[in-house]
Amino acid sequence: MTDQAAPRRRPGRRPGSADTRGQVLAAARKIFAEKGYDKATVRGIAAEAGVDPALVHHYFSSKEGVFVAAMQFPMVPADVLPKIIAGPGEQIGERIVRFLLTMTSAPEAREPIVALMRTAMVNEQAAGMLREFITDAILSRVAQALSIPPIRMEVAFAQMFGVLMMRYIVELEPLASADTEELVEILAPTVQRYLTV
Repeated sequence: MTDQAAPRRRPGRRPGSADTRGQVLAAARKIFAEKGYDKATVRGIAAEAGVDPALVHHYFSSKEGVFVAAMQFPMVPADVLPKIIAGPGEQIGERIVRFLLTMTSAPEAREPIVALMRTAMVNEQAAGMLREFITDAILSRVAQALSIPPIRMEVAFAQMFGVLMMRYIVELEPLASADTEELVEILAPTVQRYLTV
């Protein structure tokens, strides 16, 4: 009886498990949210995911590739905006404020947004990407639907961007721990004023 030789393993990198890509993306979202784009590293993302940095490069080529894949917004504007815009015009400010504050109250929805905000503050490429997305996918659509000048929508958005930054990045108290409905009551009239011609 002759022994059969065990099949030889091909040389090279051991393939990742079926969910390795998902683990890397989850780790990347966490690292980008904590450190922003510039201070995040492929090595740090790999360590968080428990994989070799070469595997991160294999799936995404570069840190930028990981960032693009990881920064999935928690909603599709084309699906959400019609619901926000529909309804009485005198309540649009309230609907916008409530939607943004409710959406970002969930950590899994907030992390990609916070990461992108942090990164946009220090990286021109990320700022450009965020600017294009916000302008094309959100601001222009809402301004057109409400028949208002784009500057009014941009100012309303800037108000909410500042609130989210102070609430979740700077963690300014008592804003950071304030109840959503309390903030809606405070912010909605101001946002409404921006959107009323």
